[in-house]
Amino acid sequence: MVSLLDVLAQQPDAISLKELSGRTGLHPSTAHRILNDLVTARFVDRVDTGSYQLGLRLLELGNLVKTRLNVRDAAMGPMRELHRLTGQPINLSIRQGDEIVYIERALSERSGMQVVRAVGGRAPLHLTSVGKLFLAGETHRALQNYITRTGLAGHTHNSITDPVHLERELALVRSNGYAHDNEELELGVRCIAAGIRDDSGELVAGLSISAPVDFLQNGWVEQLSRTAAQISASLGYDARDPAGITR
Repeated sequence: MVSLLDVLAQQPDAISLKELSGRTGLHPSTAHRILNDLVTARFVDRVDTGSYQLGLRLLELGNLVKTRLNVRDAAMGPMRELHRLTGQPINLSIRQGDEIVYIERALSERSGMQVVRAVGGRAPLHLTSVGKLFLAGETHRALQNYITRTGLAGHTHNSITDPVHLERELALVRSNGYAHDNEELELGVRCIAAGIRDDSGELVAGLSISAPVDFLQNGWVEQLSRTAAQISASLGYDARDPAGITR
């Protein structure tokens, strides 16, 4: 049954019993019997030509699974492991309007810094590494609207408050696939962030490492990106799917 479903999933159009039998190695009578059961259960549709394609019940079940996926639940285990490897606070953030919201954090007494913003705290997009990930995916018009709405107000002398500077920064984010915050939100704190995507390829959250300014290590980028990719995969994101390519 699984072999038949796998073959059907690889085909954009309906496929004949003969080809299904050949590609699965099942005897035609065996394949036909299993397909009949799958048709009865609506996992497979039989079209007029006697060919077969995946049925709508799979879509219904897939949507049920998707509604049960929670980015916080998916992220907590990998976040704790990343904290174990780095010893620094690991933050999970989402976008709400022109701000990011911290929705979860992994840290311990051995963390190298005190976290100022608690879970539930907010910060402007352009002042944070995660926020830059979201801005990097905006259209030119949407970015200009953000600049107009916020005025790019700064919090420290390192804050990016110039539109041209911000556009250059976002170009680097798109090129590198990750983002930095260099004491732009809080003095003495630097962050790096990588994006988390869902099954449609949409950026739904960001994962970041916060560290004292002299302690952030470039080598953490690979570990961070790998962890974000692991969480994305658990949400159904397939990096091989062209529809999900990072913008």
